[in-house]
Amino acid sequence: MPTAGKAATPVSLMAVGDSDKELPILCDICLGPHEYVRMTRADFDKECKICARPFTVFRWRPGKDARYKKTEVCQTCARLKNVCQTCLLDLEFGLPVQVRDSFIKESEQLTIPKSEVNREWFTMQQEKRFANGEMTVYEQMAKDRAEGLTSSDPNVSALLRLQRTAPYYKRNRPHVCSFFAKGECTRGASCPYRHEQPETGELAHQNMKDRYYGVNDPVAKKMLRRHDEEETKRKEAKKHHEIGQGQLYPAPKDAPPDTTKATFAVPAPPPTDPGTAAEPHQYPSQAQIF
Repeated sequence: MPTAGKAATPVSLMAVGDSDKELPILCDICLGPHEYVRMTRADFDKECKICARPFTVFRWRPGKDARYKKTEVCQTCARLKNVCQTCLLDLEFGLPVQVRDSFIKESEQLTIPKSEVNREWFTMQQEKRFANGEMTVYEQMAKDRAEGLTSSDPNVSALLRLQRTAPYYKRNRPHVCSFFAKGECTRGASCPYRHEQPETGELAHQNMKDRYYGVNDPVAKKMLRRHDEEETKRKEAKKHHEIGQGQLYPAPKDAPPDTTKATFAVPAPPPTDPGTAAEPHQYPSQAQIF
């Protein structure tokens, strides 16, 4: 029975799908480099930053020089987007949601309602699907990649080029000391926060909901902008080094003396009619001009 003078909590808010889970959904970076991690668990301790429902919160420290971290969203919201419960990055590629969804067809993307009533109904329907063993489109894509079914997909290849090749544990460092930025910190070396100047620019304005829904994410915008620049350079390089066009490409001015020979390729002979004999003609594969 609810306490007198307080409103009763709706039953739907208590129907959280991760209340009986023993482990959170986390990425390798948030767990840290160590093999064993000690965690604390608090049932229905906080409300999810996305759906605003109470959920089980896990708290741990991924390393000696790292800060304490905790889960920020419930497991249902994390599974809907296949993201980490703490950093909200994709579990398969370690990329922001906006970057990942830009390489997925719009018809295959999972759209989550933002209004409270529609989101509550949508979440309940998705939890029923999870209980029946169904997977989201992102989980199915991760499964297909593990089975080698997407090895020739150009979108997957682009995502692999964008992801990091080594773990980036600097993401677990303590936050910047706000008092140090003002010149008022008196703790010195015993301060648990970093004594550095805070980062400025577009990366200083990051929002958790924007990261989850994949809109207006400054980190994603920076990665996509860098990807577009690399794709432009790759296309230009492919165009200038294309063979079979019979064009002359001189060596760069700063090339070593022994490699200043320009090369060109002679196009292949045109196809002949099978009924007529081909004229004897020699087509060299490659020639050098000194």
